Amino acid sequence: MELIEKLNWRFATKAMNGQKVPQEKVDKILEAARLAPTSSGLQPFEIIVITNQDVKEQIKPHAWNQPQIADCSHLLVFAAWDNYTEDRINSMFDLTNEIRGFKNEGWENYRQMLLVTYPQRSAEENFTHAAKQAYISFSAAIIAAAFEGVDSTPMEGFSPEEVDKILNLKEKGLKSVLLLPLGYRNSESDWLVNLTKVRKAKEDFITEIN
Repeated sequence: MELIEKLNWRFATKAMNGQKVPQEKVDKILEAARLAPTSSGLQPFEIIVITNQDVKEQIKPHAWNQPQIADCSHLLVFAAWDNYTEDRINSMFDLTNEIRGFKNEGWENYRQMLLVTYPQRSAEENFTHAAKQAYISFSAAIIAAAFEGVDSTPMEGFSPEEVDKILNLKEKGLKSVLLLPLGYRNSESDWLVNLTKVRKAKEDFITEIN
């Protein structure tokens, strides 16, 4: 029940106190994000970890001036591939073969299927697909943060174009998708901290087909 208790404890923190999160906790959160499942195991995104205060301050006005951007300990930026290319697909399949130490015929056939499918699609369609994979990792990071007793604030409310410019993501073939400030709640100024968590009742949320 510990994980469920932690998930009940967590909320989208509206005010952080600036306290630094120990690096070992950040490392565990990032590892959970790295281990998250993605379509075909491609991991078509990267995570940029920002502790530089000047950079956080630059991003803040492009994220509706949400104070957590500047007051957090670590700001995670989830940035998806702008497109699927043959090189990107091959690099992940080659990595798998290298780590496992052998080639598998079925796996190589699957590689070829992706190579004749993904690069032929529009960059917009491919970016949308890659961004969805980033969301899976994003969720894992949020859960891991709660488990570690670290507050976080899931954010879609920002200008990706401006953040991309600040972080020079276009040059890397990436587009920012999500922001996740990590830190500790300021209980005195966070209006949400003492409010009861509201979720649909189980019977209104889950349908069982037996």
